[in-house]
Amino acid sequence: MKGKRRKFSAAFKAKVTLEALKERESLAELAKRFEVHPDMISK
Repeated sequence: MKGKRRKFSAAFKAKVTLEALKERESLAELAKRFEVHPDMISK
């Protein structure tokens, strides 16, 4: 049984990107906070 794919808004993506660019937290910490996989942040 497949689960539904999550869709992220452009605003959410921009928010995560800006946090990643600040480099205050590691990718793993950001991924945990935003509930996404670290690979998705790095892409």
